[in-house]
Amino acid sequence: MSVQIRQLDSTDADFNAKLMVVLAFEASEDEAIDRAAASILADVKARGDAAVLEYTNKFDRLPATDMAALEIPRAELQAALAGLPEARRNALQQAADRVRAFHERQKKECGSDGFTFTDADGTVLGQKVTPLDRVGIYVPGGKAAYPSSVLMNAIPAKVAGVAEVIMVVPTPDGVKNPLVLAAAQIAGVDRVFTIGGAQAVGALAHGTATIPQVDKIVGPGNAYVAAAKRRVFGTVGIDMIAGPSEILVLADGSTDPDWIAMDLFSQAEHDELAQSILVCPDAEYMRHVRASIDKLINDMPRKEVIRTSLTNRGAMVKVRDMDEACEIANLIAAEHLEISALEPTRWADKIRHAGAMFLGRYSSESLGDYCAGPNHVLPTSRTARFSSPLGVYDFQKRSSIIHVSEAGAQSLGRVAAELAYGEGLQAHARSAELRLK
Repeated sequence: MSVQIRQLDSTDADFNAKLMVVLAFEASEDEAIDRAAASILADVKARGDAAVLEYTNKFDRLPATDMAALEIPRAELQAALAGLPEARRNALQQAADRVRAFHERQKKECGSDGFTFTDADGTVLGQKVTPLDRVGIYVPGGKAAYPSSVLMNAIPAKVAGVAEVIMVVPTPDGVKNPLVLAAAQIAGVDRVFTIGGAQAVGALAHGTATIPQVDKIVGPGNAYVAAAKRRVFGTVGIDMIAGPSEILVLADGSTDPDWIAMDLFSQAEHDELAQSILVCPDAEYMRHVRASIDKLINDMPRKEVIRTSLTNRGAMVKVRDMDEACEIANLIAAEHLEISALEPTRWADKIRHAGAMFLGRYSSESLGDYCAGPNHVLPTSRTARFSSPLGVYDFQKRSSIIHVSEAGAQSLGRVAAELAYGEGLQAHARSAELRLK
């Protein structure tokens, strides 16, 4: 049975309206989920460890009698790493090395120590950059395990200089994934607790007798985790509220259509709400990609998920030319953008909005997910218009430096006083005026 994926043409009068229908997605804000998350957060804030233990026993079916049983000791992380097959251990290490090298470079380019400069009157101005003290990373552990998420969230935090990284990962029925534990060891995670859900978010945000309060929570989770992160934002920082995974492929028709079909599958297999879109000026090539989709899908273990995703949220868009393809790409502002073309950098120069760009036929999105180096935590649902990938800068904060000289206080004081009087804030004005000669 062929996959039913909608066809759009940019020359249609109602193309923009049709495209917006494809892109439309509002994160499910189920009131029952929000209420449940709010109740759990309030309980964890009030009862701390006792509440965390109770919810973990209930939801993850862990018969723990105290919180100490929910923390994974360092020796177990080391044993998990040592126990991996050599090829997998080497792959994990190489991925971690590349992610660390990229973020070390990012830290250097950002200017990790800040800057200062001196005005003519001797006033020193600048900016001091300091890392967060403690960060919590949430790693999903229910239906699937994601060691790559451990690397992508923990390594930039450590590169930024975060002193302590606390990882929470649910382990339903007590099943721990060795690759996740090994990734935590390689990434330099300091403490690991086998808790998840809204209760884990609450414990990180408010702190308990056992779990220290963090300054920021990063990492993906289910609807309860997302609802909890929304509610604790302000008490702690959060990275983002991520929507379903998405890929946009701009193709000029020069890449093997089987490769493109599999690239579309690579995001569609995440879940039924994931989105895969192909934009191309070559109608005949698009027919070849459709044939590849039908040919390859039955070999996919998650073929039903892929089929549903492509049918409900996928699209193949025929455009006039690659210039128009780039215009549409900027409108879509995709999480992952592949430019599978003979001159990828030519078209990349026209892109303003994308979470990550994969240039050329050999740059499959899956390499970015695991081991290329740049972070795979990316803005979704068109938020790439104003958001960036997770990076070292997300684990640093900046403090302004203002060291006013006596001479500077004379000129700046008069300006400040004048404006303060204009705003009706006399104490502000007098504070500045008292320093005038």
